[in-house]
Amino acid sequence: MRPMTWSWRLARIAGIDVYVHATFLMLVAWIALVHWNRSQSLGAVVEGVGFILALFACVVLHEFGHALTAARFGIRTRDITLLPIGGLARLERIPEEPVQELWVALAGPAVNVVIALLLFGWLQVSGDVESVNRLGVATGTFAGRVMLANVFLASFNMLPAFPMDGGRALRALLATRMEYTRATQRAATIGQGMAILFAFAGLQGNPMLIFIALFVWIGAGQEASMVQMKSSLAGIPARRAMLTDFRTLRPTSTLGDAVDLVLTGSQQDFPVVENGRLEGILTRSDLLAALTRSGRSATVGENMRRECPTADSSEMLETVLARVKGRDCHTIPIIERGALIGLVTMDNVGEFLMIQAAERKGRQT
Repeated sequence: MRPMTWSWRLARIAGIDVYVHATFLMLVAWIALVHWNRSQSLGAVVEGVGFILALFACVVLHEFGHALTAARFGIRTRDITLLPIGGLARLERIPEEPVQELWVALAGPAVNVVIALLLFGWLQVSGDVESVNRLGVATGTFAGRVMLANVFLASFNMLPAFPMDGGRALRALLATRMEYTRATQRAATIGQGMAILFAFAGLQGNPMLIFIALFVWIGAGQEASMVQMKSSLAGIPARRAMLTDFRTLRPTSTLGDAVDLVLTGSQQDFPVVENGRLEGILTRSDLLAALTRSGRSATVGENMRRECPTADSSEMLETVLARVKGRDCHTIPIIERGALIGLVTMDNVGEFLMIQAAERKGRQT
């Protein structure tokens, strides 16, 4: 399963798929073009592309630092994706213990520190150490530039602002002294305060700082909202928020039958049931792809997904939504005593939370 569209798998390392996004390849092409226009030298192009590839190899190692540390706490990493802005490791869940989250957050920057120290040692042995005033990402020896880039990666990621590692480390430290949701809100506020400072500094002539400010502001807000939603769902069983008025299909139904159901209602994903047993899910995206490929006469059984997660009606909503996070299938069948009794989707959970909030506000007034 690809983590996002326009991504291709590069390798599978330690049981974790590593993907590259198309925009990363565009970055490599842009770097090559810049070096060619500047020097008209193939050697300069190879060196420029080699440096960016070496830098992103360090980014991959950074993400594996997170992933392998999380694995020690029983948390699986779905995949790692290379993007122009860095790497993205998708963990199945955030560690529940603050100390565990602290270790996972610090592991990535620690990898960059180790790489920088190893390169520094190599430069000392080889005698290629540059003077401090000549040291830079764009100047000096290749190893010196990669060393400095790793120092920058470690320093930047340790800024105490979401979604950087420093923001998660700050949240973990705060969570040892206060409730988790409050700790997240406090860390998010600090991060957004830093975003304002970045934006102000960027207005003085550095557009990159404005981009970083926007990145930090949005990341902090999303993290706070996600944790707030998780807190709101705590202790609520799936049966309280599930849809009970839904339509099903059979494996022998045609895609034309599914199209008729889509056009006559608001349901987009359909459970596929045979003799009272759930066989799979036909998602809206799979239906559209199959219609293009095979037409209305193709059967549902040939195009349904069999690997979509299910949940018991007594399971907590928080656990149910964590199970579907990062998957292409966004509808969770709810099972009770082996029978399908409802569906949980992100839309109806959102509506459930809005109703809960309105009722709480009504009781307070």
